[in-house]
Amino acid sequence: MAQRGIREYDGKRIIAQNWKDYFGDAFEYDFKSVLVTPETDFEKLPQEHPWLKTTPLVAKPDMLFGKRGKLGLVLFKINKPGDVTYEDAVKWIKQKMEEEVEINGVKGHLTHFLIEPFVPHKPEEEYYLAFSMGDDYDTVYMSAFGGIDVEENWDKVVEVKIPPTATDEEIEKLIKQNVPKEIKDKEKYADFVIRAYKMFRDLHFVYFEINPLVLVGNKAYLLDFVGKVDDTAYFVVGKKWGELEFPSGFGRDLTPEEKYIKELDEKSGSSLKLTILNPEGRIWTLVAGGGASVVYADTVADMGYVNELANYGEYSGNPTRTETREYVKTVLDLMTRNKHPSGKPKILLIGGAIANFTDVAKTFDGIIDAFKEYAEKMRQIGVRIYVRRGGPNYEVGLKKIKQAAEELGLPIEVYGPELHMTDIVRKALEEEKAA
Repeated sequence: MAQRGIREYDGKRIIAQNWKDYFGDAFEYDFKSVLVTPETDFEKLPQEHPWLKTTPLVAKPDMLFGKRGKLGLVLFKINKPGDVTYEDAVKWIKQKMEEEVEINGVKGHLTHFLIEPFVPHKPEEEYYLAFSMGDDYDTVYMSAFGGIDVEENWDKVVEVKIPPTATDEEIEKLIKQNVPKEIKDKEKYADFVIRAYKMFRDLHFVYFEINPLVLVGNKAYLLDFVGKVDDTAYFVVGKKWGELEFPSGFGRDLTPEEKYIKELDEKSGSSLKLTILNPEGRIWTLVAGGGASVVYADTVADMGYVNELANYGEYSGNPTRTETREYVKTVLDLMTRNKHPSGKPKILLIGGAIANFTDVAKTFDGIIDAFKEYAEKMRQIGVRIYVRRGGPNYEVGLKKIKQAAEELGLPIEVYGPELHMTDIVRKALEEEKAA
């Protein structure tokens, strides 16, 4: 499992499009939110969202960092609360996009913003609610003291542990019994928490925070939201998530290579992902499948080589030979730019789970194409290749890649599904340790 942060916009969108399934008519959520990027056409936006011209607004960055209010990065008033117009918001966003800002010691530019309706309310109406998934239990956090000062009032936050074996009745009882005494309408708040917690679990969130949460009658206002999901659950709840981006954290601009793979991915029906962790690292991966990429990275880390892990990513969804070739060439280009300072050979792990429909032989043809183009550089810096793969035509694919590597003078070890998926990592790193 990989915990991946999502934009506030996407979190609220997911909640809104699944709202009726969990809240029915008990609570109403009027989702109005616009995500602004450098490509946004500000003239057309009000045509798509007429409320932008008829209601007071709030504007703020949406780039996976918190404490925006304390950083002065929330536009919600000029002379009096609630009189920010659309023109005000556009002017402020354009200005902020041009400025370099520093967040937690990291400098960068703000590129993504939210525009939402301003919701008049009193400080005492700001509640706090969060859920966090743990190894042994989930934790529910509840407080009557929400808003930007919640951390200063953390002693007033009630924490409730929910064991994985708890029934719906037991969960309801635990939540109802622990609603903070300061909350005026405990029954209504508890009802909201119970329904939201079920959504949290069913939609495979690993972190879910509403701060502040404002409840007025049967209307719920999610003024600020932070969320993380388990990205390996996409095949289970992808339809309920909709199109979901996993953005980089603030201050981390994509490298040219990452941008190239992102562009390939956007044009493909397959999944092509690449994140450069340490371009000077010795351990490089070509992993088929998002779940497998997590397992491989975790295994490398468990063996004490996390600082040598150069990249993280996947190619999956039956990519074409051309797509696979371009993906692998990108990785090999990065890998072969320099020898490792230790003088030791670099390690290339090619693996994945047992594929369901990806034609292993076809994708291996793409890998072989890239090998042929980069063979000389791979020999110069010293690359050892370890392969483990299973799935349609895997025997043909393994035979081809072994023969091609040997003809190109590249050291290679090849295994099928008889070898456990993580054992190829252990075999490569244990041999490296013994060298």
